[in-house]
Amino acid sequence: MTTQRRAVGAYGERLAARHLQDSGLVLLDRNWRCPDGEVDLILRDGDDVVFCEVKTRRTATFGPPAAAVSGRKVRKLRLLAARWLAETGVRPKQVRFDVVEVLPQPRGATRVVHIRSAF
Repeated sequence: MTTQRRAVGAYGERLAARHLQDSGLVLLDRNWRCPDGEVDLILRDGDDVVFCEVKTRRTATFGPPAAAVSGRKVRKLRLLAARWLAETGVRPKQVRFDVVEVLPQPRGATRVVHIRSAF
């Protein structure tokens, strides 16, 4: 991955984390990694734990950012969520998987779209 793509991704994750925290969610973990992969954001929403995938795109040429969350990615995130829960011992009431789309605009504020229970 190029340095520019990493920077765009990091920017999107920062904005997504801020947006979700401003919405009342509590950040538990960011860029959690294990040998199987990485989860962008892990948050608490009341008694629930939210595993969040952040997708940032500079243009809509290839569709909305959430379109990049493939079936393979969904399976991997579910596996990673189970591993995080097992390793931390956290026992939430429910687990939810959200996607946050981050779309920088040519003018004005960056658009952030929170898709709750995306899969």
